[in-house]
Amino acid sequence: MPPLAYFGVESSGLNLVIDLLILFVVVVYLSLIYWTYADARRRIVDPMLVGCATAASIFPFVGTIVYMILRPPEYLEDVHERELEMQAAEARLHELDHALCPHCDYRIERDFVRCPSCLRKLKERCVSCSRPLDQAWTICPYCEADVPGVAPTRTRRSRPAAPAEDELTQIDLEAQPEQTVAPVAASEPAPRPRGGRSRRPRTTS
Repeated sequence: MPPLAYFGVESSGLNLVIDLLILFVVVVYLSLIYWTYADARRRIVDPMLVGCATAASIFPFVGTIVYMILRPPEYLEDVHERELEMQAAEARLHELDHALCPHCDYRIERDFVRCPSCLRKLKERCVSCSRPLDQAWTICPYCEADVPGVAPTRTRRSRPAAPAEDELTQIDLEAQPEQTVAPVAASEPAPRPRGGRSRRPRTTS
């Protein structure tokens, strides 16, 4: 069977080039359809809109170009990350601005003991250093004094007692190496010379 001739040209080399170009166009066309579907999933929440974008890309090249013009500018991950950052920023601002009187919503500071608007008591003072204390504190963090009327929720760890002097002396003796002491020989009388009495030195008058 003779090869298919394009445009009436029966050259086998030219027909091969045209076949390769057609294959390349088909691959690009299918790749654009898949790229449109994958990109729409990363940018659009509604699955129906994702399907519409994919169906529009079936029109050769025109559908993908239209999608690129109308697609959302941000990915869903970027939108979610920005929302989290905004929530964190709002939480920080709320922490800075949360110092409001619980009774009259008047702006107060953390060191206030009474509200300057409704004159209600907000905090107690330490009996030792007179600094304002938080209601959740069991001890004063400034002078370590116990807060009266609040039961401690945590038990303090007791430090081990220091060993007594006798125990320290015994430990030091056990740590020192044993010293060898040479035995002291008992004093014995000198042996008497043979032959009876011991000679005494003569004295000259």
